[in-house]
Amino acid sequence: MFTFSDPTPDHVDAFLGNQQGRSFSYSGIGRSAADTAPRDYDLDHNRMCIGHGEADFESAVAAVHAWVMFPTPWTRIAPVNAAIEEGNVVAMIAHVYGLWWLNACRIVYVVDARAPVRRFGFAYGTLPAHVESGEERFTVELLANGEVWYDLRAFSRPRYWLVRIFKPLARRLQARFVRESQQAMRQAVEAARR
Repeated sequence: MFTFSDPTPDHVDAFLGNQQGRSFSYSGIGRSAADTAPRDYDLDHNRMCIGHGEADFESAVAAVHAWVMFPTPWTRIAPVNAAIEEGNVVAMIAHVYGLWWLNACRIVYVVDARAPVRRFGFAYGTLPAHVESGEERFTVELLANGEVWYDLRAFSRPRYWLVRIFKPLARRLQARFVRESQQAMRQAVEAARR
């Protein structure tokens, strides 16, 4: 859903209410946990070391819970305090080129592993009211050597004809999101050390 102004809280609530019972808009639900994407989807996997040690890992986990990985001011999640729980529906709100658009997603699964690698995060998948079709996983990991990594894995393809026409632009925005998301997570960990 595209608009020329920032959606009001009432507008976002109505949008989310409309998407609650909807099915995912893609096949291969849960495939972001694998090393491959469903056929005809672009696969993106990006990792960045964002810290070292237990304290940095806990800061990174807190940042994921707070949805810090969505770079401001051009993206955000609504509701702002959405819990990281399987089945929760959220709106990813983006503001680019003078347009605002709402994208509906549902959390597919939560990752909370202790071994062999400590890992926390989740994946969400697209619902019918999303410009893309696919799934994205956001995780933070504490490796045995103490390094803390932020890992993004996604498979996607354009859902609507307009996005298909402008796919190169959509891919550039996805790459921008990855860069700025990594920066946001690294900055959150660094800020927690102060």
